[in-house]
Amino acid sequence: MANVAKKVSWSNKDDEDRPGELTPLLNGSPTASPAQTNFFRIERLTTVNLDDDLTQDQDGVSTTNVSKEIQHNEKLLSLKYESLDYDNSENQLFMEEERRISKIGFHVLEIKRWIVCCLIGIFTGLIACFIDIVVEKLADIKYMQIKQNIDKSTENGGLSISLVLWASLNAGFVMIGSILVAFVEPAAAGSGIPQIKCYLNGVKVSHVVRLKTLVVKVLGVIFSVVGGLAVGKEGPMIHSGAVIAAGISQGRSSTLKKDFKIFEYFRRDTEKRDFVSAGAAAGVSAAFGAPVGGVLFSLEEGASFWNQMLTWRIFFASMISTFTLNFVLSIYHGNPGDLSSPGLINFGQFQSEAVQYNWYEIPVFMCVGAIGGILGAVFNRLNYCLTMFRIRYIHRPCLQVIEAMLVGAVTATVSFIMIYAMYSSDCQPIGEDPIKYPLQMFCSDGEYNVIATTFFNTPEKSVCSLFHDSPGSYNPLTLGLFTLSYFFLACWTYGLAVSSGIFIPSLLIGAAWGRLFGIFLSNISSDPSWADPGKYALMGAAAQLGGIVRMTLSLTVIIVEATGNVTYGLPIMLVLMTAKIFGDFCIEGLYDIHIKLQSVPFLGWEPPEKSHSLTAREVMSYPVTCFKRLEKVGRIVDILSDTATNHNGFPVVDENHEPEYDNVGRLCGLILRSQLIVLLKHKVFVERANSTLTQRKLQLKDFRDAYPRFPPIQSIHVSQDERHCTMDLTDFMNPTPYSVPGEASLPRVFRLFRALGLRHLVICDGSNGVIGIVTRKDLARYRLHKGQLEELEMAQT
Repeated sequence: MANVAKKVSWSNKDDEDRPGELTPLLNGSPTASPAQTNFFRIERLTTVNLDDDLTQDQDGVSTTNVSKEIQHNEKLLSLKYESLDYDNSENQLFMEEERRISKIGFHVLEIKRWIVCCLIGIFTGLIACFIDIVVEKLADIKYMQIKQNIDKSTENGGLSISLVLWASLNAGFVMIGSILVAFVEPAAAGSGIPQIKCYLNGVKVSHVVRLKTLVVKVLGVIFSVVGGLAVGKEGPMIHSGAVIAAGISQGRSSTLKKDFKIFEYFRRDTEKRDFVSAGAAAGVSAAFGAPVGGVLFSLEEGASFWNQMLTWRIFFASMISTFTLNFVLSIYHGNPGDLSSPGLINFGQFQSEAVQYNWYEIPVFMCVGAIGGILGAVFNRLNYCLTMFRIRYIHRPCLQVIEAMLVGAVTATVSFIMIYAMYSSDCQPIGEDPIKYPLQMFCSDGEYNVIATTFFNTPEKSVCSLFHDSPGSYNPLTLGLFTLSYFFLACWTYGLAVSSGIFIPSLLIGAAWGRLFGIFLSNISSDPSWADPGKYALMGAAAQLGGIVRMTLSLTVIIVEATGNVTYGLPIMLVLMTAKIFGDFCIEGLYDIHIKLQSVPFLGWEPPEKSHSLTAREVMSYPVTCFKRLEKVGRIVDILSDTATNHNGFPVVDENHEPEYDNVGRLCGLILRSQLIVLLKHKVFVERANSTLTQRKLQLKDFRDAYPRFPPIQSIHVSQDERHCTMDLTDFMNPTPYSVPGEASLPRVFRLFRALGLRHLVICDGSNGVIGIVTRKDLARYRLHKGQLEELEMAQT
């Protein structure tokens, strides 16, 4: 990202007489207001780096700016995030390579893309199988021990020992998962969906697709689920699929320092982005058995670029993922070839009577959607406040582990208290349906405690029970208390330093109050047969999840595929649309909130409203550091080494052109920092080429071998004699960079930037002279807030 010092672009015409005021960007500015110099450092969502107690202002004066309580300013945009190079640099090397590829070669590349997508589906399915089997085994051991202890204590007294055992087991499992995340790989925290959204949007998020992140993610979510937290294992599958895709498509592992010498052509951001989209879709497909829903999830939530062939490849990866999971689990369960469980969670088939709905129920379904939207907004607001508290106070890894253990113990305590308090009014006879852990507690012989069954199951199985248990299986008071307690537990849990997902907890909360809503309707109706509690449990689950994450199209298809009933398509769609409308009126979706809390320069689908009054000249960064076609090596090294100049893209200007007005020369190309570093590393100097020293001509393979972890400029040794050499940038620069005149409106610049996947957009005057440059951060700092267009501040977060 070319982050350069710039003057403030004043959208208010009355302030145009203050051109000297500067806003602090990555390389600083001559002056800055006191409010703008108090920067804080956030390494990730819940961790703040307090090691840097001193910051320097532009004059080099050290000032203490970090306190124990870190004041978070929502009107900040982080400068630590770089952009990905989604736009191919069509330089001389690239064009020569493309011309050398024959028609058969292009077909071979296309076949390789399909092979990569097949491998992505297979490995994602295998990871999902591993998570499911290990969670099931560990959960069986844990719940069996607790059940035996409770049964023994019920007869002999001493239930407090059972409570301590349950809380200790929860805290122990959660502690392992939290230590892995907090101390080993913080990027594995949460579901990972916000980070993958940012990556597919074009933002480089550190460590988000590393092998270590995948390992910690898989192990962390296993211990989080077994630890009894209000989490699901389905959300992290999306992140896991994306990491698998990023690794397989490159044919090597940077973490293991192992290069398999395959798929070298795909070692660039453009190709990698497409495969990561396929990985995210394969993760959704493995989680819910919804291959079409996975494709739509990548389209709706992430991918900034789409085409027809990409759709086919992503759908293929999703189908392979579902098939692999289904096939392996059928063998594990002793029924080879039984492909009736396509995902980690299967909502099960609804009976034909329950599927039916009447036209007069449509307004009732929309009321359910409105309730879900409001409850989702309350959930998001509470989680937002809690996340702010974590940013300010719970920033040490040890504190994060302690908090996670506390939540695990509290979850067990709340569950135990509810089981104990509701046993007298919540005993039901054991029916024909198999119950894995029928806890009798103080119920009569042949009966079991229903609320205990809800807590003594993984959340996925509890959701299915709420969908399909017969009417009268649940006490309304029990459902109400369970909804209230699990709502706050899930809100407290999301954002902990553990690998966790919000999909299943949201579905469980919605299924509980949705079933309660159905019971209420059947009680007040003269004909209760139409108000099936399971049907309204499904609608409540969709409404609650839609109210929290604000997904519409993909979530509709996921739920329809998971239930296997297209009949519910229309009501589910209306419920989700209503939930989104009511939720958006109050607050943004949960993923968008957490993206903003990390100050990520995320670009939406459309430019901010009321931004037509701004032009490219007003939003661009300037002055711009440019290079000539023939540039001194010493100047290149000095500019790249300057810590105050973190440019990552440099316009190349015509050295024979005399600058006019405020431009620095006529634009003739654009070159990236990463390209310059590779050129310096291989000593591609004019003098060496003209000397008797034999030098291999540089190829695109040399740039791909260095991708994606290009060496820092400090690791490149350049002698004093070499500093006087010259570097010819003609063959390596992009000779046709995108540019617009300074009078172009911000919406036009935004759409160009978003649709073409740009990282830099050069701003030129009438004579094609470079006057500025627009980057992602220049566009992302403008947003609509309370009906007014506001400009975010730039900070070293």
